[in-house]
Amino acid sequence: MLRSLNSPGALITTLAAAGILMVTMGARQSIGLFVSPLNTSTGLGIASISFALAVGQFMWGAIQPVAGAVADKYGPGKVLVAGLLVLAFGSALTPWMDSSFGLVLTLGLLSAAGSGAGSFSVLIGAAAQRLPLAARGTASGVINAGGSFGQFVFAPVLQKLIQALGWMGAMWSMAVMVLAALPLIRVLVKPGAEAPRHAAADGKGLGHAVREALGDRSYLLLHAGFFTCGFHIAFLVTHLPGEVALCGLPPGVASWSLAIIGLANIAGSLYAGSCIARYQSKYVLAVMYASRALLVAVYLMAPKTAMTFYVFAAGLGFTWLATVPPTAAIVGKLFGVRYLGTLFGLTLLSHQIGGFLGAYLGGLAIVRFGDFSWMWYADMALAVMAALVNLPIREASPRQALAPA
Repeated sequence: MLRSLNSPGALITTLAAAGILMVTMGARQSIGLFVSPLNTSTGLGIASISFALAVGQFMWGAIQPVAGAVADKYGPGKVLVAGLLVLAFGSALTPWMDSSFGLVLTLGLLSAAGSGAGSFSVLIGAAAQRLPLAARGTASGVINAGGSFGQFVFAPVLQKLIQALGWMGAMWSMAVMVLAALPLIRVLVKPGAEAPRHAAADGKGLGHAVREALGDRSYLLLHAGFFTCGFHIAFLVTHLPGEVALCGLPPGVASWSLAIIGLANIAGSLYAGSCIARYQSKYVLAVMYASRALLVAVYLMAPKTAMTFYVFAAGLGFTWLATVPPTAAIVGKLFGVRYLGTLFGLTLLSHQIGGFLGAYLGGLAIVRFGDFSWMWYADMALAVMAALVNLPIREASPRQALAPA
């Protein structure tokens, strides 16, 4: 599966990007574990905390095209350093906050912006510009798997830290873990790591590339499907611990479920990366989204035991963020990689608009109805819609994309 990364430079570049994403995504995807202790400590209420995390979902997406554009123009190194420092600062500052505004500032703006600046758009864009075309699909799968591995590691570790040190000590510990990733940036952007430049499609600049993309029907359909992915993931990351509690199960079931999602997505991400070389990415995405609707339906009919949550997590985890490699591949096929950080960043913004709604509406649902039933129904409907809107996307086959111009 890693045969296309057949040079030491390509492999090191890919693993460095994967390591950075492991930390930023591990911290971000485990934040739902703090909702209950935060509520107990501050008394702010689930809806207020959910709103702060929903703002964070949106901010994580909003910063992606900005960070991608800066990285495309000036290089990814400074963007990644700033992202990790802001993420660590936001995490370290959170325990001092005892108001809704304070949580919006730290978790909703600072931590989310820092995590977003050190995430997919910058990392996949940086790797793509340093790798040959044949290696990009596999590399994006490996990088994405790094983010999933971070969730697998961070969720149980943070749960143990919350139990041992309290949520404040766990949050400060997370800030230290983030800072430990800084040396990987030097490995990713070291002199000589960049492959021969891939020419821009038309050489007309970033503004022209953005206008062209926003006028492309396939690009907009890709956004619509990715919106659903964001809704689904943010709802589960934020409220799966609450769903577990409603079923009368201990908090450890939630942390291990999140960890299993991350572990399963390592396999899913690597498999998705390999599929890009064999199948059109739009069909890979359609199958992933349709499978989510089926899995949610099965979950709703199953008895709510710990094993049900673990099996559900494994099934969902296989496609969790495995949608990222085929989505980035389609953007690259449509518009090239010169401005991939920016254009894929805009796609991630659509993802996080869905994420805002998934996190916030989940909080409103539990306050209004006492459970998440309507959120599950909405999730299934959106997953079916996402599967369908990917089918008309204009996309060259993998063999055509690799053919010389």
